[in-house]
Amino acid sequence: MRLVPVLGLMLLAGCAGRNAALAPPPPPSRIEVEKPRWQPVPAVADGKPVPGGREHVVKAGETGLAIAAAYKVPWRSIAAANGIGFDSVIRVGQKLFVPTEATARAAATTPPADRARGSPPKGAQPKRPAPPDPQALAQSFQMNIDDLVSGSAVATSAPPPAIAGPARPQPALPQVPPLAWPVDGRVILSGFGPKPGGKVNEGVVIKAVAGSPVRAAAPGTVLYVGDAIESFGLLVLVRHAEGVITAYGHLSDALVARGQPVDQGAIIGRAGKTGAIAEPALMFQLRLGRKAVDPLPYLRRQA
Repeated sequence: MRLVPVLGLMLLAGCAGRNAALAPPPPPSRIEVEKPRWQPVPAVADGKPVPGGREHVVKAGETGLAIAAAYKVPWRSIAAANGIGFDSVIRVGQKLFVPTEATARAAATTPPADRARGSPPKGAQPKRPAPPDPQALAQSFQMNIDDLVSGSAVATSAPPPAIAGPARPQPALPQVPPLAWPVDGRVILSGFGPKPGGKVNEGVVIKAVAGSPVRAAAPGTVLYVGDAIESFGLLVLVRHAEGVITAYGHLSDALVARGQPVDQGAIIGRAGKTGAIAEPALMFQLRLGRKAVDPLPYLRRQA
């Protein structure tokens, strides 16, 4: 008689085991980190025609890069035509002169001696400009880090700052804060400076393990997160004191957002091989204003 309860318990245990085997596995506990990307508010090329180009009125939410993309004119050409400085921010309602593609191209390629000659002699037939080359236009519209620094800020509604007299003389180059190595690894795949084929590396490429943490080299504020420069892949820019900027490229993940303050050593992303790179690595740049300098002497002080 005592075998009945025992058999019942065994049957219940067997059913429970089969149900457990058929139950779906628990969801993974890993938290997926969202990868932020540069997503500007699209601008519309609705500027009125003026001699040599168009006059664009800046609207809320626009950036310099979005305006440049709308008119297919490099932002550096628009900034130069309007006297927009490296750290300037465009304002809502501001009128920007956008040179035409031909005007911008001519200003960048015409030698000064040719520009000084002025108009052709009287009676001479002016040369008809050559039709635009689509490949040349695409190359001229490529962005660089200076474009991201000065053109990725969203237009502000604040009034322009008052002019407070002559500006004080500024030092030739800002002081570089103490830099920590941004990634574990000391193997330099590509050093700073000129390369074969006329190319120039404005930073260093450090070999890294895929997915390894990338850290801020110094305290600062995140200036840019995105992949607008195809060759650099996913890129993070951090602004430090006195206008010093560090750049971190080829990331697989970005773990910060624009405007976020970071401490030295804070993890800002993960090393990867996005962009024009054959193996996992970190592209690291140190920029003093508009000037790129070799970061290795500053990093080796902290090694």
